[in-house]
Formats: sequence, C-alpha cells, structure tokens
Amino acid sequence: MQHRIVVLGAGYTGATAAGRLARRLHREDVAITLVNAEPDFVERVRMHQLAIGQDLAPRPFSEMFEGTGVALKQGKVTALDVDRKTVTVAAPGTEGAGERVEDLAYDTLVYALGSGWNDQGVPGTAEHAHEIAGRPGALRLRERLAGLAAGEPVVVVGGGLTGVEAATEIAEARPDLDVALAARGGLGDWLSDKGARHLRAVFDRLGITVHEHTAVTAVEADRVTTADGTPLPAAVTVWTTGFAVHPIARATTLDVSGTGRIVVDRTMRSVSHPDVYAVGDAALAMGPADKPLRMSCASGIPTAWQAADAIAARLTGGKIPNVPLRYFNQCISLGRGDGLIQYVTADDRAVRAALTGRLAALYKELVCKGAAWGVAHPTVLPVRRRRVVREAVVPEGAPVRAAA
Repeated sequence: MQHRIVVLGAGYTGATAAGRLARRLHREDVAITLVNAEPDFVERVRMHQLAIGQDLAPRPFSEMFEGTGVALKQGKVTALDVDRKTVTVAAPGTEGAGERVEDLAYDTLVYALGSGWNDQGVPGTAEHAHEIAGRPGALRLRERLAGLAAGEPVVVVGGGLTGVEAATEIAEARPDLDVALAARGGLGDWLSDKGARHLRAVFDRLGITVHEHTAVTAVEADRVTTADGTPLPAAVTVWTTGFAVHPIARATTLDVSGTGRIVVDRTMRSVSHPDVYAVGDAALAMGPADKPLRMSCASGIPTAWQAADAIAARLTGGKIPNVPLRYFNQCISLGRGDGLIQYVTADDRAVRAALTGRLAALYKELVCKGAAWGVAHPTVLPVRRRRVVREAVVPEGAPVRAAA
C-alpha cells in the first residue's frame, strides 16, 4: 500500500514541493498527485511582462514531470475535508462533456493554492480595475493596453513591488501613454537611500507621475478617486494593492489566520492537522524575529523545500530539518534594461547596500530564470540525501523509504 501525497496547486511552491518529494522518496512507496487548474506552469513573477505584450515560453507540466512518478491531475479544487482527508476536484470534461467531479483521498496533503488579487473592498475595483496576479488577468490587461491610443492615462494603484514593476514595464513599453502610480506611502519608502534614489530616477526618466501618500477609495471606468476626493483620470486602472489567499482553507476546520492563511509550525506543518502542510502564500509561517513571511516567490520556494524535506524525514524516520527561513535581497525589475537589487537583513529590512541599473536587471533575470528552471527540472536539483530507512512506520500509511 502506497502512502498517498496530494499537492494542491502547481505554482512555484506546489510544483517545487512535488518535485522535491519525488526526488526524496521511492515511487513504489508513495503516490504523489499534483492538482492544478491549468495544464502549464505560470511564471507569476513575469505577469507584468505578459501584460505589455511579451510572449512567455509555454511550460507544460506533462513535460516537466515526465518520468518523475508524479501523477498530474488538471482540475479546480472545489472543496477540502481535512477530517475525512479528501479533496474534491472538478476536472474539465472531454469532447464537449461537462466537468467531472471526483474526490481524492490523501494521507499527506500539501496545500499550495496560493493567492489572487485583493480588491480591498474598494468600490468599483472588481468591475473596472485590471489585475496581474495571474495569467487570465494579465492577458485581459494586455488586450486593453493594446487598444489604448497615444496620450491616454493609465493609473497603477499600489506602491509595492508589483506596482513598481507594472508601472515601469508599461511606461517603458508604451512611452506614448500617460502612466501614473498611486501609493499609500512614499515611493520606495521601504528601500535604502540608494535604492530609493535610483527608483525615483527611473520613474523620472520614464515620465511616470507619482501620487504619494494617496489612498484610492473608488474606481470608475475612466477615473479613480482618492481619499481627499481628487479624481485621477484613468482609461485603465491596474490594481496591485496586495494579495488575498484562496478561500477554501477558511471553510475547513484548519487553524487559519484572520486573512485565511493556514497557521503552520517551522516545518510548514499545520498546527491543527498534522497530516496537512501549507506552503507559499497560503501559509502563515514565521521567519526571523518572529515576523510572518511576506507573500512572495522569495518566501514560497524555501517553504516548499522545508515542507518536502520534513515530510520525507517523517515518512522515513529521518531527522526533521530545522533550516531557518530568511531573506537576502529584494529583486525588482524596472523595465527590461534596468533593475534594483535591495539587500536586506534576515527579517527583510533594507540595508545600505543596493545594486542598480543594467547589472541589477541581469541579476533579476537570472533569478527569474533560475526559479523557473528549478520548477521545470524537479528531480535534477541537488538535495541532501539520507540513508535508506526501510522499516520506518508511517502513521496511517505504509512504510516509506528515502531515495538512496
């Protein structure tokens, strides 16, 4: 009898966790199933590039996981029962047939459903704003931007990493548009002095208007309205004010935070259900200084490593890993030819050092390519191998051996 591992979501974290588990464990001992709504891997960190007309190379999961032993199931997760240990999946039908709904049973679950855009409850946002948290939204924005005439205004709402990258990408690709950014705080106020100066210089060079300390309280088809009642013209509004996690976890008996993130321990294991692990944006995981890890690829991939290694260790009787999760830098693209690498402390606070310009753009590109390569080659990446433990007893499952 195989130990059944089901991984929900095949973004950076879910795909990484599935591949790492396949590398760690013998396929005759475990059945690993990866569930995802789309058949291809989406490079979420490149959605701003997709939105301005760049084409991204397709990465089919069928090719990425060929020969790994990971079973792929395309479908949308519609329900999760963590007490019965089942997942309900609605799979697309074939030849015009309707959806096929089925329940998957698991012994160990890796929850990696991630997050989507967060409209923050601002009136008109859902109806009129565009988002780039996923491929469908980025493609809709792409079509809308392509239809804009010279001089039309675009407002990016949100001054974080996503907003900064979106605004600079649009302004560089379409210098004929009137691009503006509305930020609740100051532009780059989380950066070092050097990083903030470079960011302002790039915005000036690209002609991006910045509305600092500006909260947007309403969105209409042709404008946004700020907290003081000022209207900002916007033929297109791009909303980048943070992310909201998938709602399914909140509907279960899992211990979740007020925002719906699954509360986990240092090994990414649910504090309420020991057979459930959560990784990436879906997990409320603590980092250095007991600060929650921010939603990001920089946080997500290390949590996937941590979860996969902990699962493998527990199934094989090995030593549970306790690798501290920390940050090293924030990588920001500022168009295709410029960038900013802000070095940070372990708990994500900016230090004086920063890399800027074309070299920083190259650095960011290498990081993006490296992350995608790691997902696309799930069983090639080197991992620490453990001695085979052939008689380890797995609770509610079969003995499992670590890969030799």
